[in-house]
Amino acid sequence: MVTVDGWVAAFLDRIEDGHEELTRLDRLAGDGDFGDNLRRAATGARHAMIAGAGGFAALVTAFRATGGTSGPLFGLWFRAFARQVSDPVQAGDVAEAARRGLDAIVSAAGAAVGDNTMVDAMAPAVLSFDSGGDLDASLRRAARESAAGAESTRELLGRRGRSSYVGEHARGVVDPGALAVAWFFSAAVPE
Repeated sequence: MVTVDGWVAAFLDRIEDGHEELTRLDRLAGDGDFGDNLRRAATGARHAMIAGAGGFAALVTAFRATGGTSGPLFGLWFRAFARQVSDPVQAGDVAEAARRGLDAIVSAAGAAVGDNTMVDAMAPAVLSFDSGGDLDASLRRAARESAAGAESTRELLGRRGRSSYVGEHARGVVDPGALAVAWFFSAAVPE
């Protein structure tokens, strides 16, 4: 059974384990600080959870305090989850949170599918949700679709974010923000 704190803890573990990969990708297509920024946010979220904050609320606080553009954008994403999703986790609540989070990011950043950003992983996950369906099946679909969306960024030319500054040099590189979104959904999938 998926719980909010279990999902968040698994996501934080994945960031810790993969922060070097995120940094490597960001060095190829951005300014190279993404992995370190996410690791710092993960550490902050762990401290907030130890202090008693719920998992999604801890992510909001930690990511808003993180540098770069992605920190505040992830803060918007997680704010939707903090407002909508609680235990027991329901597919409909996750679907609504993901949709609201995506809408907030699109509104704030102006990014769209195909721009080579985190939106390329978020949007397919949102579309994959069966809001009235089985939670585990919905999360598995969201994990699969967000991973495919992240992989699709490998062939995109950046039109938003740091990758837009390096042009063709970023082609062939998975967007690290999109990859982090895929990790978020995969962290919720029971092994």
